[in-house]
Amino acid sequence: MNTFSMRRKVLSGALAGMLVLAACGDDDDAAVDDAAGEVTDAVDDAVGEVTDAVTDDTEADAATTMAEGGATTMADAATTMAEGGATTMAEGGDTTMGGDTTTGGSAGGGDVELAGGEVFVTGSSTVEPISTRVGELALEQSGGELAVTVEGPGTGDGFATFCEGGADITDASRPIKEEEIAACESGGVEYIELEVAIDGLTVATNPANEAITCLDVPALYALVGPESEGTANWSDNAALATEVGSAYADAFPEAPLDISGPGEESGTYDTFVEFAIADLAEERAADEATRADYSSSPNDNLIVDGIESSESSLGWIGYAFFVAEEERMKAIEIDAGEGCVAPTEETIGDGSYPFSRSLYIYVSTVAAEENPAVASYVDLYLSEAGLATVADAGYVDLPADRIQATQDAWAGR
Repeated sequence: MNTFSMRRKVLSGALAGMLVLAACGDDDDAAVDDAAGEVTDAVDDAVGEVTDAVTDDTEADAATTMAEGGATTMADAATTMAEGGATTMAEGGDTTMGGDTTTGGSAGGGDVELAGGEVFVTGSSTVEPISTRVGELALEQSGGELAVTVEGPGTGDGFATFCEGGADITDASRPIKEEEIAACESGGVEYIELEVAIDGLTVATNPANEAITCLDVPALYALVGPESEGTANWSDNAALATEVGSAYADAFPEAPLDISGPGEESGTYDTFVEFAIADLAEERAADEATRADYSSSPNDNLIVDGIESSESSLGWIGYAFFVAEEERMKAIEIDAGEGCVAPTEETIGDGSYPFSRSLYIYVSTVAAEENPAVASYVDLYLSEAGLATVADAGYVDLPADRIQATQDAWAGR
């Protein structure tokens, strides 16, 4: 017990000495001395309690070890606190804790640094809701320093502006065409293509149209293709549908065929032509285009209004706009030879819905290099927080391997 007591006294003395040394040169020596005395008393009390609990020699040895380790640890902590406190007090200022010089969300587990500035995005009205949400996120996380303007005149019009150098980024609901590649080359605009989401082009009608629940590609060609121009009713196109091989011609009702859809400036128009018109038109030496006599608009909300306004309507639109207004429309299932499939998040994501498609952004590499705000915006777009806006906008997330491919393409630009 005497040995234990001596060790206790030595430890207490050492602790007090370190506290005094830590406070040397400080303007408030008394405060540090008081703190040292309080810590020493606490150590003495703790050691005393351990000592009192000892009932035999074995326990005494264990208590000695615990007391030594505990006192040493407490002394080290007290020394650190005293040194830190003395430094702060001597400097007479506040210490900033946890300071973070970055703003933004997570990108593969890290922070996204957002540079201030302005970014202009044009192009697809389908991709517009995603780009707008990322822009809002950028404005919020940059404290208003990163301002993004997003417009949606259509994929084709967007490429026209972009390839003239009139935009930093263009959204696209289809890949860039050969003539648009040539236009960008002529305009000296180099770019990088980044896949950001999956969409399911949705063919829809009014919920009151009970006669139509599923259509195949030949039926859509007969209803909306170039050879149907001038017809007024669904049933007027039954003979053509049968001729081109549709299994659904008999379902065409004796009712007005009121068609609403995007115009030729839209990537959604181009995709519909690709999915429903192009192959049969080429086979039959017809124009690879829809009929011209329908209500077209670059505004998706007006297309929704058109589909809702007629009980025997027919139209097509991006999946996100259908989901947002599905009480006003009924999705028509698509039969591509393996049965009728409805557009859902699952069928679009796994590709079983025949009219699934990728959505893109095209970024000017010069703009990204010369304007840090553009690079910051794309960094945020491809971050965890940015990609979360895909589902928020009503579209389908890319699978992990395609997300990684997009991020790798951007990182290696």
